[in-house]
Amino acid sequence: MRILLRLITHGIALGIGFAGGIYALPILIAPPSVDRAMLETSAKDATYQTSFIRELKGSDFLHWGEGDVSISMDKIVHQGTMAPGPDYKIYLTKEFVEDEDSFNAIKASSLQVGEVKTFDGFIADLGNDVDVEAYNTVVIWCETFGEFITAAKYR
Repeated sequence: MRILLRLITHGIALGIGFAGGIYALPILIAPPSVDRAMLETSAKDATYQTSFIRELKGSDFLHWGEGDVSISMDKIVHQGTMAPGPDYKIYLTKEFVEDEDSFNAIKASSLQVGEVKTFDGFIADLGNDVDVEAYNTVVIWCETFGEFITAAKYR
């Protein structure tokens, strides 16, 4: 009985440690955040302005983003904070989505334009072949776990 109890408690501790490691690793290996002045300068000439908000249907205490988002023809700038996590991708979509199911339904027609490596704002350079006018929403998606993080409609 004592061995079984130890196996259970050690298994629980191992599970908690593993989950904590998955959460903490992106924070530990994240590059330095982008300088605030650089974010502000990069956002000045944006064509569109919008915001990520925490209160979306698919957001929760581990998956959220908030702050201002500026979209120009050559970059997306986020000035705010985001819940840390692994493998965040930036997508442009043709319709607003606010949870996993809605995004999965249109993911095939969405355009992945970059990655999020820092959680206190980012600048994502868009390629010359990206037409932001063909889309209306920016979505942040965790590719590894298939989790919706946040979205903002810009037009």
